[in-house]
Amino acid sequence: MPIVDSKSGNVVKDYTIAELEEAANRMRGYNLISLACAKSGHSGGTLSIMDIAAALYLKVATHDPKDPFWDGRDRIIWSTGHKAPALYIALGMSGYFPVEDVAKLRKLYAPYQGHPHWLKLDGVEASTGSLGQGLSIANGLALAAKLDGKDHHVYCLTGDGEHQEGQIWEAVMEAGHFKLDNLINILDKNRLQIDGWVKDVMDIDPVIEKYKAFKWEVMECDGHNMAEIVDALEKAKAVKGKPTLIVAHTVKGKGVSFMEDVAGWHGKAPSVEQMEQGLKELGLEGKMPVEEMFKMASDYQEAATAKLEAKMPKFGKDYFWNSGERMKADMTPTRKGFGKALCDLGDQPQIVCLGADISDSITISDFYKSCPERTERFLSMGIAEQSATGVAAGLAKEGKLPVFGTYGVFASGRNLDQLRTTVAYGQFNVFVAGAHGGVSVGPDGATHQALEELFQMCGLPNMHVEVPCDYFETRRASEYLLFKVKGPKYIRFAREATPVVTDDNTPWVFGKANVIRYRGEQDKFADAFEHTLAEKYRSEKEDVAIIACGPSVPEAMRAAYILKEEYGIETRVVNMHTVKPLDRDAIIQTAKDVDIVITAEEHQVGGMGNQIAAVIAQAKELFGKQVIMGMIGVQDRFGESGAPWELVKEFEVSAEHIAAKAKDLYDFARKK
Repeated sequence: MPIVDSKSGNVVKDYTIAELEEAANRMRGYNLISLACAKSGHSGGTLSIMDIAAALYLKVATHDPKDPFWDGRDRIIWSTGHKAPALYIALGMSGYFPVEDVAKLRKLYAPYQGHPHWLKLDGVEASTGSLGQGLSIANGLALAAKLDGKDHHVYCLTGDGEHQEGQIWEAVMEAGHFKLDNLINILDKNRLQIDGWVKDVMDIDPVIEKYKAFKWEVMECDGHNMAEIVDALEKAKAVKGKPTLIVAHTVKGKGVSFMEDVAGWHGKAPSVEQMEQGLKELGLEGKMPVEEMFKMASDYQEAATAKLEAKMPKFGKDYFWNSGERMKADMTPTRKGFGKALCDLGDQPQIVCLGADISDSITISDFYKSCPERTERFLSMGIAEQSATGVAAGLAKEGKLPVFGTYGVFASGRNLDQLRTTVAYGQFNVFVAGAHGGVSVGPDGATHQALEELFQMCGLPNMHVEVPCDYFETRRASEYLLFKVKGPKYIRFAREATPVVTDDNTPWVFGKANVIRYRGEQDKFADAFEHTLAEKYRSEKEDVAIIACGPSVPEAMRAAYILKEEYGIETRVVNMHTVKPLDRDAIIQTAKDVDIVITAEEHQVGGMGNQIAAVIAQAKELFGKQVIMGMIGVQDRFGESGAPWELVKEFEVSAEHIAAKAKDLYDFARKK
C-alpha cells in the first residue's frame, strides 16, 4: 500500500511505474542541488539508491506523512546512514515537508544532518551512521511487531561494503533464527566503497548463498528498473516463515556520467558546475528550482551565522584566525603529519598498515602511495574495525609493528572490547590512529565526530595516549610512537586544517608537557609565542594557566593573546600533548605557581580535564594551596552537522570561550 491518510484509510496517491521513474529522476536532481548547496556529502550512494527510495516511499511502504508516528505504519531503517540525502528527499517527496527544504542539508541547526537523527526529523525511524548497526535495529522492530501481534513490515536499507561489518552477520543469523517474515533487507549492491571495488577491498560474495545459509528468502532485481524493484518489494511482503533479502544491483553515481562507477564520488559533493552538468544529463536543465534552493540555503546560512555569532563572547576586536592584518596563522591538517611519518619511515620491514576503507581520508595510505613496493604490507581490512584490531594484535604477537587507523569514533569505540582484552591486556605493540577527533570534523555530524576517546583510551591499562596539537607535532608523535613506545598506543588527531604553531625545533618529549608564553604581536601567529619544556620553565608569576591538548592548544594560545591584549592578564599555556602518561610534575608545578587553572579540550568536557583535576586534588605538594579550576570542552552533548569552525564556536571550545572563562575566574578570584 502506498502513502495513506491513516485517519480515513484512503490512499493519498498511487504512483504508476512511469510516474515513479519520473519522480526518481527528479529526486536525483534534488540530490545534486542539495549536495551542491551543502558543499559536502555523499553523491555516489545516494544516486545508486534513489530508485529504491522512490519505489519504497512513494509506492510500496505504508506510511502517513501527516502522522509520522502512526502505529500502523511500516518502519524503514537506513542502516546505510551516509545516504541520508536520499532519505530526506524521499520524505520530502512523500509530503513530510517541502522537498526544497533539503537545500539546508548539513547546515548548522538544520534537521537534515549528515547522517540521519530520528530526534531531529519526523519520518526518520532511527539514528544511524556507524555502518553495520541498522539491521540489528530492524530485527528489534520486527521482533516487537511479532510480540505485539502487529502486521506492519520493517524494511532495512544496507550497502555491500557495510556487509564487511561483523554485526551485520550477527543480525542476519538472528533474523533467520527468529523467522522474521515481517523483515525485508534491501541490499544496494553498487559494488564500490571508499577504498575501491568491494571485491578488491574485502569481498562479500557469494552474499546470496550466505543469506540462504542463514535461512533467508533471497531475491534479485535491477536496482534501476522500477518495475523490477516494485515487483520484488511486493513479492517480499508475501513471503512467510523467513526474512527476505532483495539484492538490488545498482550503479554508484547512477544517472551522472562522470560519477558512475567512480569510487572517488563516494563522499564527494558536486561543484555548481558539476551539478549543472548532472542536471543536464538527467534531462532536468531548467526544470528544477535551482536558484530558489540556493537562495534558501544562503538565507538559512545567514540566519544560522547570526544566531551563532550572537552567542559568542565579545571583545574589543575580532581575534579569530587570520581576521586581522597581523598574527597570521598557516593552516594544515594534523592528519597529514601522520601520513608523512608513515611515508618517511615505511621502509622499516616490520611495519604493516591496516586500512579500514577511509585510507586516503586519514592519510594512512601515504604509507605506500609513493612507494608501491610497500603495497604488500598494506592490508585493506574493509569496514571491520573489531576484527582489524584483533588482526593487528596477532601481527604484533609475531613481531610485526601494526598500524591500524580509522575515524576516532570507530578506532576507540566500535572496537573498545578488542582494544581492552586483546591489545591492552596482552600488552601488544599495536599503534592505533584515531582520526577526525572533535567537533571540527564538521558536516558529517554526531555519528562521525569523536568526542569520547580520552575516556575510553585513558581508561585502558597499558595504553599510551598522544593528542598532538598541529601538523609537526603529529608527525613527531607518530614517529616516536612507532619505534620508541613498545605496547598499546593511541594517537588522536583532527581532520580540518588547523593552525601550525610548532616546528621541528620546538621542544617535544613524549610524556613531558611544554609551556607556551605569549610575547607580543607578530606578523605570524606562531612567532608571537615561546615554547619551553615544562621541566625547564621558571614561573613568570602568570595570572592564569590553561592546560590544553590537541587543536585546543592553538585555541589556548589565541586565548592567551586575547587576555593579554584586552585585559593585561598574563597566561601560561601548557601543552599536555601526552595525555597518558600525564606529566604530573608539570601539572603540580603549574598549580603551585598559578591560582587559576583551566583545562581545554575539543572533547567531552573532562576527558583530559578530570585527569588534571585528579592530579591537583591528590597532590600532597599542594596541601593548603588554593586553586580554582575551570574546564572547557563539549558540555555533555552529541555533535551535529555544520561547518568545522562553526561547530568549534557552537560547542564553546574556541579561544573566545576559553578567554571568557579565564576572565570570569580571574575576576572572581580578585573579589575574594
